[in-house]
Amino acid sequence: MDVVVAGQGYVGLPLAVRAAEVGHRVVGYDVDQHRIKQLTAGESYVEDVTSSRLRAVNGCGAYRASADDAALAGFDIAVITVPTPLRGGVPDVSYIEACARTLGGHLRPGATVVLESTTYPGTTEELLLPVLEQASGLTGGVDFFAGFSPERIAPGSTRWSFEGTPKLVSGIDAASLEVIKSFYDGILHTTVPVSGTREAELAKLIENTFRLVNISLVNELATVAAALGVNVWEAIDAAATKPFGFMRFTPGPGAGGHCLPVDPAFLSWKVQQELGAPLRFVELANDVNRQMPAHVVQRLVDGLKGRGRPVAGARVLLLGLTYKINATDLRESPAARVAALLTGLGAQVRGAEPNLPHGTTALGVPLVDATEQELAASDAVVLLMDHDRFDLTAVEKHARYVLDCRNRLRGPNVEVL
Repeated sequence: MDVVVAGQGYVGLPLAVRAAEVGHRVVGYDVDQHRIKQLTAGESYVEDVTSSRLRAVNGCGAYRASADDAALAGFDIAVITVPTPLRGGVPDVSYIEACARTLGGHLRPGATVVLESTTYPGTTEELLLPVLEQASGLTGGVDFFAGFSPERIAPGSTRWSFEGTPKLVSGIDAASLEVIKSFYDGILHTTVPVSGTREAELAKLIENTFRLVNISLVNELATVAAALGVNVWEAIDAAATKPFGFMRFTPGPGAGGHCLPVDPAFLSWKVQQELGAPLRFVELANDVNRQMPAHVVQRLVDGLKGRGRPVAGARVLLLGLTYKINATDLRESPAARVAALLTGLGAQVRGAEPNLPHGTTALGVPLVDATEQELAASDAVVLLMDHDRFDLTAVEKHARYVLDCRNRLRGPNVEVL
């Protein structure tokens, strides 16, 4: 089929390349001209798609990147994978609307449009469908098919591949569901049909809200456990020996990324709009999560004070700036808030992030390598993200004082969050 994947970011590019690899003719559409130049040159900027895979589908003509909407003409199926950020606590679906309007100008009878962008329940039928109908003059469910299939990308995961992760699929009617399921059946191992688009939209939000609530729970426990004289990490490990009714989550400096700080707020906003009542668990979880960087900084301030060193003027090395282990993504990373708070207190902050080029800056701090010399020269080292590329033994040996937010280090110079 002629396939369009609108949006060539961490969701859209893996889908586009996989669809091309299984035999579809794919246009990767994006309004970012710089991205299009990189993709055309066979340079991948998404960690789950190697440049060699991209060059292979480029070379055989199965995939081409374009910022020209004329390239969308004649598509059989189009998948929307554009961003859905929060603006002042309100979901911004303007990218979905703009993309739907552009696709609608090329929509023809028998074609299909699928929304993958994370959003609130009702978006597919209340926003996407009317825009497509207005732009095309066609009627959804009569002249064309449409539905929602939430992305389940796990950047950098070695356990769950794109094609190996079960995929929820839904349609605005039974015929749309059948067409959409057939498309994803051809590129993924497992699809899971859902009766309606609202249920599929809510399912995606439930997945990430579940994670946010449980991460926030153990984070709050970590903030009080030390004062209670309890090793929270050992207690969590002990609880995890129960073979039923428990799932292990661990503390950290806060939950970041494109999903956890954002997606549950979509649900909370929708409930407030429709029912006039807050979604209390989401609001509480978000509040706990937002406080974690400040807790990390206060622990560091106290640790330095106990060693006779004020935080003002102290040289602090932050290990791991991305929001996820072994990833390159800095979006919503709690390290940004930790760095800002420490800088505001007068600390000399540096960051070591092996997944980004050193010698530059990220999150407002200079990047350095976590060398023996750098570790030894720091008054404090904070392990925010325990990337595989860090030599943790060297950290234990050469750092004078370490605040370990991941429970990976041991020694008299180490405090664990």
